[in-house]
Order: sequence, then C-alpha cells, then structure tokens
Amino acid sequence: MKKILITLILGLVGSFANAADEVPPHPYIQVVTTEGAIILELDGRQAPITVGHFLRLVDSGFYDGTIFHRVIPGFMAQAGGHTPDLKLKETDDMIPNESGNGLSNVRGTIAMARTGNPHSANSQFFINVADNTRLDPNKHVSRGSWGYTVFGQVIEGMDVVDKIVSAQTGPAGPFAKDVPVVPIVIKKMSRYTFE
Repeated sequence: MKKILITLILGLVGSFANAADEVPPHPYIQVVTTEGAIILELDGRQAPITVGHFLRLVDSGFYDGTIFHRVIPGFMAQAGGHTPDLKLKETDDMIPNESGNGLSNVRGTIAMARTGNPHSANSQFFINVADNTRLDPNKHVSRGSWGYTVFGQVIEGMDVVDKIVSAQTGPAGPFAKDVPVVPIVIKKMSRYTFE
C-alpha cells in the first residue's frame, strides 16, 4: 500500500512538473476592472505551477465577472473567487504551495490566497498594497511554516489597486466586513502584449 501511495504522489508531482515546463517565463496579464486596468507580470520561472494554473484560469475566462470581495487598506486586495452577488466560484483544483521560491510578499506583488491548509490555493489571489513579509514562509528549524505563494507583480496600474483598496467597505453575504459597498468587478482578464 505504501509503495502504491508513493507511486501516486510521484506521478502527481511529475504531472505538475510537466505542465510547468510549458509555462512562459514572464507572461503579462491585463486585468480590466470597473476602477481601471492593471497589468501584471507573472514569474513562470520562480512559480511555474502557480503561474501555469493561473494562466489556465485566465485563458478559460474564469475570472471574467468576478469581484474584489475583500479589501483592507495597508494590507491587500483579494479577488478571484466570488461573483457580484457573493456566490463562491471556484474550480475543483488545488495546487501545491510554492512559497519557498525566493519571492516576497512586498507591495505590488500578487500572491495566491489559501486556507490554513498550505496546499489549498485554488482561484483566489491577492495584491499586496504594503510590505507583508509576515506572509512569507518561515524557515525556522522547529517553528517553520508555509507562506503565501507570490507569483508575479503589478507593473502598471498600482494607482488602480490603491483606489480599489480604498473603497468603502462593510459586511455583505458570508463576510462580516471588508467587502466593497459598490462591487468592484473584474470585467475581463486576458493575456497582454506590449505594442
């Protein structure tokens, strides 16, 4: 039984590795929101599994029509998992945590949201609006912990992100606080090329 389990785990890791081989090193993404456009540069070298997963969601149109459902000034803006009526929209896929990749949760970076399970990242992401290095992995020998996987950065439109995170918020749907009163919608997310 143990041998079968090891074989299954190695097969799963191998399939992620093969998918990661096909990821472009630095793809660009345009996020068109009701507050303006944001351009992201993803890091397919440092976070190949995460970037590959994110690109598949972008290419499928998954993010179109989702909202920024949690915004906290001085911290971050989170999106990618809820519709404007706050219904949860997620895929069935969870991806391995790549937080030990050398990228840090500093202002302007994009990272995957997750639950307490370090390998539970799905579709939700957040953009750091401050240096949140406490979200990086702790590599202490006895008190080590997983972090939140950084997989890119905002290269244009940080003023839009700052506007989003400054929106008036309150309770709504399943959330006790931090939900923009006027929904901030991702109208379209797509790959981008500079002309």
